[in-house]
Amino acid sequence: MSEKRYIQEQGDDHVGTSLETPIKVDAFELSDAEKITQISEHFEKIMDVLGLDLSDDSLAGTPERVAKMFVEEIFSGLNPANEPSTSLFENTYQYNEMLVEKDIELYSYCEHHFVPIIGKVHVAYIPEENVVGLSKINRYVQYFAKRPQVQERLTRQIVAKMQAVLGTENVCCVIEAKHLCVNMRGVKDSKCSTVTAEYGGRFKDPQVKQEFLNHINSTSNLTDNE
Repeated sequence: MSEKRYIQEQGDDHVGTSLETPIKVDAFELSDAEKITQISEHFEKIMDVLGLDLSDDSLAGTPERVAKMFVEEIFSGLNPANEPSTSLFENTYQYNEMLVEKDIELYSYCEHHFVPIIGKVHVAYIPEENVVGLSKINRYVQYFAKRPQVQERLTRQIVAKMQAVLGTENVCCVIEAKHLCVNMRGVKDSKCSTVTAEYGGRFKDPQVKQEFLNHINSTSNLTDNE
């Protein structure tokens, strides 16, 4: 099998490489402003090759808009400088049951085709000496989601980060998401979704795992304030 064909099949088969996002060693030598300038120039060339008329008022600013979006928003999680600060608190109230943060909104991009991944993330942990601020769980999810991703890697990265922050193996994560690389291209199956899970520590126990699954599958009685 040729190298080119292998890469194509690897991408379509949704295979990841490792726990760490593959980033070049010199990835942060350029400033964000320099990256925006270069990406804008390259994207303008892509649009031109596609045959778009960049003199049109609607398209004229698109290259720079896309470049800013890439660097400052949807791929900002590539830069370690954007990693959320850690807010740990001593578990003074001796809470030792699981804490579940469910239905965290997920917006990421598939690293194989650069189209969106949209879904929900459910994270839980069982505290030992420390607990973490609730919003930090969402921020960790967003940090790892804001980069070209593979869902399997994203699931493991969230768990590994939470384990490191909390100093406990008792962390788990389940992600259910739709991949537009499957839904809108290729097989064009608009109804399917992908589920991944990572269980650590006590969550490997079948009873504890089932309790977590019961929580995330339960219907909430909370209503939106909108």
